[in-house]
Amino acid sequence: MATNDYESVLKMLEEITTNARQIQEQLLGEILSKNAETEYLQGFLHGQTDKQLFKKNVPIVTYDHIKPYIDRIANGKASSDILLVEPLIGFSLSSGTSGGQPKLIPITAESANVTAALGNLHLSLMIKHFGDLSQVGKRMELLFAKPDVETPSGLKASAVTTRAFKESSFQAILPKLYTSPYETIFCPDTKQSTYCQLLFGLIQRDEVVVIGSIFAATVLRGIKFIENNWRELCSNIKTGKISDWITDSGCRKAASLILKPNPKLADLLEDTCSCKSWEGIVRKLWPKTKYIGTVCTGAMLQFSAELEFYCGGLPLVSGFYACSEGAIAINIEPLSKPSDVSYTILPNTVYYEFLPIKEDCVTDSQNQVQLNTSRHKDTETVDLVNVKPGQCYEILVTSPTGLYRYRVGDIIKVTGFHNNTPQFQFVGRQNVALGVDMERTSEADILKAVAEAKALLDPFGLILTEYTSYGDTSSTPGHYVIFWEIKPKEGNNNNDNGKELDPKVMEECCSKMEDSLHFTYRMYRKENIIAALEIRVVKQGAFELLLDYFVSNGASLSQYKTPICIKSKEALNILDSRVIAKFFSPRTPIQDN
Repeated sequence: MATNDYESVLKMLEEITTNARQIQEQLLGEILSKNAETEYLQGFLHGQTDKQLFKKNVPIVTYDHIKPYIDRIANGKASSDILLVEPLIGFSLSSGTSGGQPKLIPITAESANVTAALGNLHLSLMIKHFGDLSQVGKRMELLFAKPDVETPSGLKASAVTTRAFKESSFQAILPKLYTSPYETIFCPDTKQSTYCQLLFGLIQRDEVVVIGSIFAATVLRGIKFIENNWRELCSNIKTGKISDWITDSGCRKAASLILKPNPKLADLLEDTCSCKSWEGIVRKLWPKTKYIGTVCTGAMLQFSAELEFYCGGLPLVSGFYACSEGAIAINIEPLSKPSDVSYTILPNTVYYEFLPIKEDCVTDSQNQVQLNTSRHKDTETVDLVNVKPGQCYEILVTSPTGLYRYRVGDIIKVTGFHNNTPQFQFVGRQNVALGVDMERTSEADILKAVAEAKALLDPFGLILTEYTSYGDTSSTPGHYVIFWEIKPKEGNNNNDNGKELDPKVMEECCSKMEDSLHFTYRMYRKENIIAALEIRVVKQGAFELLLDYFVSNGASLSQYKTPICIKSKEALNILDSRVIAKFFSPRTPIQDN
């Protein structure tokens, strides 16, 4: 994009958010007109395209309902016109870490263009706030491609990011705008890929103006990787020779073109990395960096404090909100703090409906949303322009790619409007919840409770780096188990024996979590329907192994998000086998609100 084009793109954003109602009505009309005769819609609409008939007759569905149609297409047993008229160019493969198994979402040439347009819109906003950084430096982004899966129909399924990396336009700009060579992004060994991308980013440190990855957790993983491997990285830079364990031919080829002996740089990096505290290390390693581009909202909000510690005040920019089902929204105020970010919905991508959530959707003192109850079963959906600020909703989409009244599974809270288009904060996933009896504890509840408890570690120089949870019902009554990975702010003590953890502090963390949970949980604890909450501290690196497990089972590293709640027995065993200390809440939680 030319620098002077960004204003026209932002003007277009103002137009579509102003004309949201008309755009939504037109979009639904186009989708129904094109696809009314498909096998799927014909069974409900009998060739009609009326909006009210559509809402009356077409059911609200989950992926499980639409999956038989997608499977028929993927397996070559039916053409794609059983769902939509426009030809498919492939399938988008979801990460599978939020809601279970990866999903296949149909992709058309039009939907691929919409995703690209979201990227252009985000870039325009960055130019507005930071200038055209492509003219002054490069991006050091951790990018990971995943091999395509070819379905029996011949259509390929691939992660959204992988498809973008394969575009000729991306490959053309890669050497000029990114520090990671093509070969490292497509290296099948994620450890070798990570090592090489960070190595080449350090070599080009004076050119780096943006650092990032899709999710905050991945950026943190990269920083911790350097923390654990900086001596080897510096040795490679000093000698101009890459480590022998880097066996991938593409990575070694890329290294031969970039890596030259540079003792001066190696000494500088060694001095920087050998400091007592790594607070602000990102600014020290890459002094020209203007911002960190990565999603820090929703489930990623838990990583923002640690990322701020390492990044020394650099803005954390959560650019946009998207999912495998489509491009949903953009952050038009990219300099907002992660806890304050509201995304502006794009009314020209899919047709939206919203299922209101019953009762309370409360924002706490830290501006984190707490979801207390479930959605109405018999409520009618609300159109895009009719949602109410302060209310929580579940998102439904009807897309040009054959998804009709489809439950994405995300819960949002409307925070206001930009022109006539709603803005929202992400609350959590509809299906991600803890429960050991009749209670339901949402992802947002867990996030809030952990945020309250981890603050107790600050005076002791400790950081909570990752966490997850599960409901243990192996005994009666059942109880909540929260896995924590903790590290000191200073030094690199692995703390593998757990001796430095004060039992009283950790027990108070357990109690603080319980005090922060919803009324039903606290009442059940008082009545001993639920047993005391437990924190299990795991060795450093345990969550890296959890990531490896999910990636080995099909998740895309670029799209990976640590599950808030563990449902896989195999994943649970990975963490349980690395527990170094266990702590329980010593008292029943406070009953006052």
